Amino acid sequence: MFNMGAEPPHRIYKRDKHGIARSSISRGALKVCEILKAHDFSAYIVGGAVRDLLLGVVPKDYDVATDAHPDQVHRLFRRSHLIGRRFKLVHVLFGSETVEVSTFRAGEGGESDEHGRLLRDNVYGTRVQDAARRDFTANALYYDPHDETVLDYHGGYADVRKKTMRIIGDPVLRFREDPVRMLRAVRFAAKLGFGIDPKTRAPIRKLANLLENVPAARLFEEMLKLLLSGHSAACLAQLRKEGLHHGLLPLLDVIVEQPVGERFLRLALDQTDARIRGGKSVSPAFLFAALLWHEVLAAWKLNETKEMRSIPALYLAMDQVLDAQTDKLSIPRRLTTTMKEIWALQPRLEQRSGKRALVLLTHPRFRAGYDFMLLRAESGEVPMELANWWTRFQDAELEERNAMLIPDAAPKKKRPRRRRKSRTDDTPEPTPAPADPGN
Repeated sequence: MFNMGAEPPHRIYKRDKHGIARSSISRGALKVCEILKAHDFSAYIVGGAVRDLLLGVVPKDYDVATDAHPDQVHRLFRRSHLIGRRFKLVHVLFGSETVEVSTFRAGEGGESDEHGRLLRDNVYGTRVQDAARRDFTANALYYDPHDETVLDYHGGYADVRKKTMRIIGDPVLRFREDPVRMLRAVRFAAKLGFGIDPKTRAPIRKLANLLENVPAARLFEEMLKLLLSGHSAACLAQLRKEGLHHGLLPLLDVIVEQPVGERFLRLALDQTDARIRGGKSVSPAFLFAALLWHEVLAAWKLNETKEMRSIPALYLAMDQVLDAQTDKLSIPRRLTTTMKEIWALQPRLEQRSGKRALVLLTHPRFRAGYDFMLLRAESGEVPMELANWWTRFQDAELEERNAMLIPDAAPKKKRPRRRRKSRTDDTPEPTPAPADPGN
């Protein structure tokens, strides 16, 4: 039905229509709404949580929107802290749960750069203005836990039912305001199995270069969400389809042209997706190491052609690839350190001789390096026999391990040290003193 009060027309869906029960909301999100209501503020569950509940999916987290300002929210909750620069938010903690609380945003008044990208948006407004400021209709639904109604200003309820991602307002303007919305459109569509509305999709390829103006740290954050969505393979395929991978992961084009590289990447993404869907932990460092491995491999081989020894050539290749990638994605040092350790273990794992193999088992990154080598073997990059050997070796008893070791190569004979020449060629060598007959 339509509400024709002071606000513009919007639909209000009751529980018998949308099916979201108050009991399906997390304890922390309910508590935040209750406390805000008790202090005469309005409070709604918003964003992806409402969308997911409509789809029958358990939300990973909950966001709350309110007319209370961030400082007011912060004062109401002892375990909370303010975050954000472009737009201030409050994180409220309930045990292990974090509820993100935002203040209704106004439609205009923010500060933009020359490309139209919003730099600061700390302008507060009404619920109607806040709904218009949200990115996609499917994310602009407001659930009131008090009366279990869903408020819909932009047709988001119907779009969720139709499985369509549609941006609110003029697509060109909204993508210029925040180019990351293009990446979000791809991520949501791939993750949820949605299609992208034709008008929303039309300007994406033309505006893809706007991502170059987004801070590298923010791009990394969005790429991490995409890769850890549980649908990373579908997301990356959609990125390529929309022309958004340039400047982010341009190596995707190179990998597709190399059957071994494409298979390696596909195996890494599929395994990551399977672990996430199974509720298991994943390592972002391992995943980025896989994504960039064939760039490192190519640089390593090139360095070796310049008469560099193999290991120094590999370390130089690591630095070259990571330095080039830093301009596009600001991968944190805590991840790049682990990535380099995984890469550096690969040539060492190809050695199965003497004490070296035994020592390698004690390396803190051995398991990650071994798992990485398994991917290489499954993709045909290294012999499967090598992977099988390490699988048996690490689980074998000491006596069996010793029997499996390949003997070290015989040490090279040392050359005799050359005698130092005298200062001048014609200087006679000193005559040894005669022995003392008295001794």
